[in-house]
Amino acid sequence: MGGLLTGAPIEFAAAQDVTGGGVLLALPSLLATGLLTHQAELYTLPKGYYGLPSIFLLLALMALARIGSLEQLRYKAPGEWGELLGLDRIPEVRTLREKLKLLCQQAGQAALWNAALAKQWMTQEQQAEPVFYADGHVRVYHGKLTDLPKHYVARQRLFQRASVDYWINAMGGEPFLCFNQPVDHGLVAALREDLAPWLEANSAVSAEHQQRMDADPQVPRFTVIFDREGYSPELFEDLWERRIAVINYHRYPKTDWPEEEFREEEMELAGGVRVKLKLAERESLLGRQKVKVREVRKLAEGGRQISIVSTHYGPEARRLAALLFARWSQENYFRYMRQHFSLDAEAGGGGEAEACPVETEPSQAVGAEPGGADFRTRRNGVSTAAGATQRADRKPTKRTGRIDIAAPKD
Repeated sequence: MGGLLTGAPIEFAAAQDVTGGGVLLALPSLLATGLLTHQAELYTLPKGYYGLPSIFLLLALMALARIGSLEQLRYKAPGEWGELLGLDRIPEVRTLREKLKLLCQQAGQAALWNAALAKQWMTQEQQAEPVFYADGHVRVYHGKLTDLPKHYVARQRLFQRASVDYWINAMGGEPFLCFNQPVDHGLVAALREDLAPWLEANSAVSAEHQQRMDADPQVPRFTVIFDREGYSPELFEDLWERRIAVINYHRYPKTDWPEEEFREEEMELAGGVRVKLKLAERESLLGRQKVKVREVRKLAEGGRQISIVSTHYGPEARRLAALLFARWSQENYFRYMRQHFSLDAEAGGGGEAEACPVETEPSQAVGAEPGGADFRTRRNGVSTAAGATQRADRKPTKRTGRIDIAAPKD
């Protein structure tokens, strides 16, 4: 009968003492963030008992229940998990692997689904002026299928074979997009060739913001914020010609400014926390092209001056500082996803994934280097469900407790 069904209907029934039943509290949020939208347009499965909605919902609930691999699903009660899924049972691991293999063979669909969801999310969180954070996350590769170049892994302080994921996040850390670069040419090239063009194509401009752009040539279409790796006056100039403003740390600040120039100002960070900082501002010229930028400096403890540069001439200096210092929400997202959703164990490009232990990072003060302990993330279930169609199966080893990952067998 399974081959005659287009998918058993999902029907939730009253039950008591269901293990893991708390994950259903997240079901409305998963649906609101688009877990089951667009997938019928982009993916297809042969007729059977388990249709697309049940497969996608199962992957999302597995992520929320911290079930890190398909293999671990063998040790869960199929009947109780079936109640969480609105069915009488969940699929066997072998069946689920076959379904995921069919989904993975539909090349390019995951990127299309990501783009469709990102448009939806960015429209829902449309601000008066869009602001995005861009950063790279190094994923160490321990497989044997290819010889990737080595990258410096800051959290391990080692050079290791790895690929780089470039992410676009909202101010609160919510993920919009991820580009994987097996051969990485740096954040500058990624911004110029991949991230900025994608944002131009997919970031909607509200009618109100378009009016401000038409009235004032200094108003950008949107603002991109990134760390020192993306410092390039030529890139700043190129992006501004496309009405894209940047906020970045000054990689080569000159001599310190007199402390008399700094004034204490109160500003509000993305999470609503209010802090007082000593700030000063000048206009500076960067690079051989003498690119004109705003330079804002924060006077830290001990007299150290942290320099910020921006091509955005609209907001006050404290607003620029607040936007850049709130970038740690993106770092917090990476850390949270590594610890709870095996971000560093996701396979990409069809090869083996890696076994990478998680290191914790100390929190640091506002305006310091990456870190932070304030974890804010949304859509984890949706993001993990999308990535699960490209994941390999994993088995924990007894000796190290790490996760060894291999591509699924036919």
